[in-house]
Amino acid sequence: MFSTRTYFEGALFTMATCSVDIAEVEEMNDPGAAPYGNFINYYTFNPPENRLSLIPATLLQDLGLKDGPQNTLILDVGCNSGDLSVAFYKHLVPVSEEESDRRKVNLLGFDLDETLIQRAQQSNPLPSSISFIPLDITKDADQLQDYLNQHGGSHFHLCLCLAVTMWVHLNHGDAGLLQLLSHLASISQHLLLEAQPWKCYRSAARRLRKLGRSDFDHFKSLKIRGDVAEQAREHLERHCGMELIQSFGSTTWDRKLLLFKRR
Repeated sequence: MFSTRTYFEGALFTMATCSVDIAEVEEMNDPGAAPYGNFINYYTFNPPENRLSLIPATLLQDLGLKDGPQNTLILDVGCNSGDLSVAFYKHLVPVSEEESDRRKVNLLGFDLDETLIQRAQQSNPLPSSISFIPLDITKDADQLQDYLNQHGGSHFHLCLCLAVTMWVHLNHGDAGLLQLLSHLASISQHLLLEAQPWKCYRSAARRLRKLGRSDFDHFKSLKIRGDVAEQAREHLERHCGMELIQSFGSTTWDRKLLLFKRR
């Protein structure tokens, strides 16, 4: 899957506007080398706390996901090197809890970049509760169903799709974006979505051109523009049987964190 952690949209001192000092970015982390958003140093620039500060630690209880006998299954789409996956898990499931309680919450993270997944696997502090696999969801999602079967579930109780949509959109067009949203809605009870704003699309395309690379295949032909988050909401509510139940505000990179629930 496309990495949810990208540095195309901003730099250390200009996160909210997506404008960057291109020379500084090239020196630290060549942006042209990761047209799918799978940057190797992403969490240096956008640490997990930027999102976790907006999400209540009681989220699982608030959604009624820790009271039943069934294990709670969480999916992190485009997990990069797994830093946010682990931090998110620890945020919602304190290490102080009994081991038996922690094992009732299982998280699966995936990314299309096998090197990043290897890093995530090697640094994983909770292998009994957190797993990482290489996967491009636009090509094959069978492993997700296998994971659900192994854990006796028919769906993920919570799916994280954070800063992934733009990379699917740019590389697979409007149809690819809508297919991603539809698929995640079909396998998730709740979906936490962070969609990049349109200004980040322009920044990503401009940066490729400055590096002498070809434009994204679909950038000029995209019909879904402007407020991408709002159009994603409309698709999820009109065509995917989901409803927006809460907005956790905007991150330091000026992106909304929207929580949807299957009706």
